[in-house]
Amino acid sequence: MFRSGRRTLAAAPTRLARLVPLLYFGTAHVSLALACALAGVWPRAVAGFFYHSWMVAIVHLVTLGWITFSILGAMYLAGPIALRMKLTERKSDYAIYAAALVGVVGMVAHFWIEEYRGMAWSAGMVVCGVLWMTARIVRAVHQAAVRPATRRLITLACVNIWIAGSTGLLIACDKTAHVLPGFVLSNVFAHAHLAALGWATMMVVGVGSRLLPMVLPAKMPTGRAMDAAVILLETGVLGLFVALLLRSGWAVLFGLTFAAGLGVCASQVAWMLRHPVSRPVGVRSPDFALLRAAAAGLWLVVATLAGLALLVLPMSPRTLHLAAAYGAAGLVGFLAQIVAAMEARLLPMAVWFWAYAASGYRVPPPSPHTMRDRTLQAIVFAGWTAGVPLLTAGLFLESARLVGAGAWTLFAAVAVATLDNAFMLTRVNLHAYQDRPAPGPHFQRTARPAL
Repeated sequence: MFRSGRRTLAAAPTRLARLVPLLYFGTAHVSLALACALAGVWPRAVAGFFYHSWMVAIVHLVTLGWITFSILGAMYLAGPIALRMKLTERKSDYAIYAAALVGVVGMVAHFWIEEYRGMAWSAGMVVCGVLWMTARIVRAVHQAAVRPATRRLITLACVNIWIAGSTGLLIACDKTAHVLPGFVLSNVFAHAHLAALGWATMMVVGVGSRLLPMVLPAKMPTGRAMDAAVILLETGVLGLFVALLLRSGWAVLFGLTFAAGLGVCASQVAWMLRHPVSRPVGVRSPDFALLRAAAAGLWLVVATLAGLALLVLPMSPRTLHLAAAYGAAGLVGFLAQIVAAMEARLLPMAVWFWAYAASGYRVPPPSPHTMRDRTLQAIVFAGWTAGVPLLTAGLFLESARLVGAGAWTLFAAVAVATLDNAFMLTRVNLHAYQDRPAPGPHFQRTARPAL
């Protein structure tokens, strides 16, 4: 924990990446804002049947532009801060970021104009960028001093995105060359579930298993429960992927297996809540980042129940409406919101480290818990709290009015969150900490940062 004015002051990692994660976060905010704006301007296109080019473009802005870019940017910060990973900036990282950015822009643009040849090469650029970055993450996490379950979750999440990315590239090529057998919607559903569950959800669980005890704060759970969760989650998501491809009835069993893995993870969170530790100096109540994480957890429950229902119910117009609402609950209510909550806590920590490093680890910056504007945080929390149910209800009821209201509410929340980030980055002037005299001897640098 950051304890300004005490006998010891936590030290930053030796090198904490700065520009690359900000590039990823900035692109992620633009992507989510654009997705919300497009849904707000054309709500009737979103409220109807979900498998058409405009809807797919908006979905990829959320899944690739917001969720995946946010995860990649967050790993530069959560890796050194929470996971004890060595993930520093390299010159090649800028080229990889540029390739992934061009790929996402190309995919969304070509989906929008229904030009599938251009969409295929764009998808290839995204896949190359994500493969490169996740390979770095796998290599770094295997050298990190974290418990095996966390290491396995992050590694398997990266493996899953390799499979999901390759499948998505084949689906893109199939639009013009027809290289895939089977029913097109089955292929799309399999790809989407492997990306959302196998990549994003398992990565969130893996990073969260180490980060959540720090931000609650609480004791770290012990025992083998997370080892069981790793097996259940990976078995469930790979089995569900294959079953959806083959349109097999085994999908129900594998869906229940994945849900059981999530249940084990939830039991670990409950254990942490029952074993709190003293809160660090500067924490203010309510903690909006934790409230948004809790709201994301509730939407995960909703999405899980809806997903299991879709596996057992026969196809009908009502289940198609439920499928659209399920996508909104899972992608926006859970994944997009939990990623936003993690960024809200990680970025102030990173700013604190950057400022501390700029002073040569001599001058303590303000507590990261006091860097954000409380009014802006409250507006962002209210926007997410109102926007997600409006969007989900609009998709279920095929109501363009509700979809538009939810989309614009979320757009406002994303815009205010972006302003909050910008104000925080400019308010803490890193140059003000350079060439400052060292404080008294009561501030001493410790070996590892205590978060």
